[in-house]
Parts: sequence; structure tokens; C-alpha cells
Amino acid sequence: MTVHRFTSPGLHDGGFAHGAEVSAGSLVYTAGLSPLDDDGRIVGADDPVAQTVRAIECLDILLGDHASLRSALIKVTVYVATSDAEVLGTVWRTADATFAGHTPPAIVVGVTALPYPGQVVEIEAVFAKDQP
Repeated sequence: MTVHRFTSPGLHDGGFAHGAEVSAGSLVYTAGLSPLDDDGRIVGADDPVAQTVRAIECLDILLGDHASLRSALIKVTVYVATSDAEVLGTVWRTADATFAGHTPPAIVVGVTALPYPGQVVEIEAVFAKDQP
């Protein structure tokens, strides 16, 4: 299985992939991953940076459970309970930095609320998995 991230010369180069194509293999779709600790408590209540980092750590755990790496990520969606563009930008820069120059196609979306008290960030993803 190979993941090929691509851009389009007809679209603005914002420094990110516009899409991804996957060769033969299977895709895994995650549920929303909340920034929870091992006891089910929110990490960094009301702190979007701490929650972004923790949600991506949770994503890494799920990738590991499927013998996959961040390089197998096809698409990432980050939900942020805010309408503040500065907070959305901060969350994006935090998420982008964790991918160390290999950011998959992604979007950050402002939402009205998330399920846990103090929760401001949730991440869902699609990733490729080799066939057994």
C-alpha cells in the first residue's frame, strides 16, 4: 500500500496537500478522538494547544494498534469549539507542527460544542492499512 499526497498547479499552494490517493489496501476511518487521559478525563481543560497535542497522541495510539504510522494518514479533520479565527489558527499551527513537514490533507472546523465539559478539540482521521 502506498499513500501519494498531491497538490494541484491550478490551486493556491498553501503549503499543504490538496488530496491523497491510496494504492491497493484498506482504509480505516476513526471516530472522533477526544483528548482524554487513561482515566477518561479531559487533558488540558479549555486549553486548545494541550488538547490538540493529546488528541494527536490518541491518534498515534490508534495508528499503532493497526500497525500504521502518521505517513499512512489520508485525511485529518480537527474540530474546535470556537468561532475565534485566532484560536482556529493556533490549533492548526499546533497540529501542523506535530506532523513535522508531512501534514496530510486536513481541515480545522469551528463547531458550537463538543461532548465533554472543558473539551475544545476533537480529531478524526482516515488512514491506509496494508492488507494482511
